[in-house]
Amino acid sequence: MTLSIPPRVHDLGGGFTVKRLLPHAKARRVGPFVFFDHIGPAELGPDQGLDVRPHPHIGLATVTYLWEGAIMHRDSVGSVQEINPGT
Repeated sequence: MTLSIPPRVHDLGGGFTVKRLLPHAKARRVGPFVFFDHIGPAELGPDQGLDVRPHPHIGLATVTYLWEGAIMHRDSVGSVQEINPGT
């Protein structure tokens, strides 16, 4: 049996959206603290950033995977990390 889960789309501000697939009521075998979000595809110039409005972080570990390009992540607690494909 194949389960198709329609994503819930969230506007993060600045024309930037994220599609959340998990958690979902139809996928109860996956724990409620496993999040699967999809962003993109998007093309940004070297001086163009994503201005995401403040949002809660509740101490969960995050895995971000890029297929191509790179993104510099800065958060509200001062962390800065460049994210590259495969790293």
